[in-house]
Amino acid sequence: MSDNNQKHPYHLVDPSPWPLVTSFSALIMAIGFILLMHDGKTLVFTIGSIAVVLSSILWWRDVVSESEGGGYHNNVVQIGLRYGMILFIMSEVMFFAAWFWAFFDVAFYPGSESPELIGRQDSIGGAFPPEDIELISPFGVPLLNTFILLASGGTITWAHHALRSNDRKNFLLFLLLTIILGIIFTGFQAYEYKVATFGIEDGIYPSTFYMATGFHGFHVIVGSIFLLVCYIRALKGHFTPKKHLGFEFAAWYWHFVDVVWLFLFTFIYWWAAA
Repeated sequence: MSDNNQKHPYHLVDPSPWPLVTSFSALIMAIGFILLMHDGKTLVFTIGSIAVVLSSILWWRDVVSESEGGGYHNNVVQIGLRYGMILFIMSEVMFFAAWFWAFFDVAFYPGSESPELIGRQDSIGGAFPPEDIELISPFGVPLLNTFILLASGGTITWAHHALRSNDRKNFLLFLLLTIILGIIFTGFQAYEYKVATFGIEDGIYPSTFYMATGFHGFHVIVGSIFLLVCYIRALKGHFTPKKHLGFEFAAWYWHFVDVVWLFLFTFIYWWAAA
């Protein structure tokens, strides 16, 4: 922590176990995810996921304490935190770019599959999406979810405007509405998966479909939790019109989730079915 003799505006944090603990927890979770996908074993993935959640909570608790109790997040520190969040979102953009790359690669060149696949049951036969796949209509649940996420983008923006105007009542109201819309979106996504006639193992289109939309759904859940934490912090009076970096980051993340969904709906749902 800084002291009264500090001659610079930067925050030099105390030694913390959470970066190392969280990294190892994420490694265990990743190994568990591989075991889950290949062998259906859930124990390692469950342990890793719980460890990631707990270590993240404890780590973020310390960050909040540094801001609220310690007062270490001055203007210079906030600039650095903003750069960090921007870089994180850019890494997420690259993550989803990989799934879109896989989708468009086979969509534009459906006849370029490996020779050993030709004639096999899992060959797509030079057509994309494969003719034996019954696609989900883009004008049903996907279109409804698009309207829900667009509405949530409006409510989070309204909440941000209310906070900057020191309108605490509307800030809490529209922040809560955004969380509810995120939960509704997740519910419809789960219903869509339940009624889908194809599974992730049924070929390249189902694989790219479930990986892209599934990871987006995971990001919606993370974003909803992010906003819920902001709501709890708001009830405790942590945010002011001039200092609300935690909520601002949650809003950035939520808008990113909105934009990714627009691309998913346009290409993986509507364009693929056209």
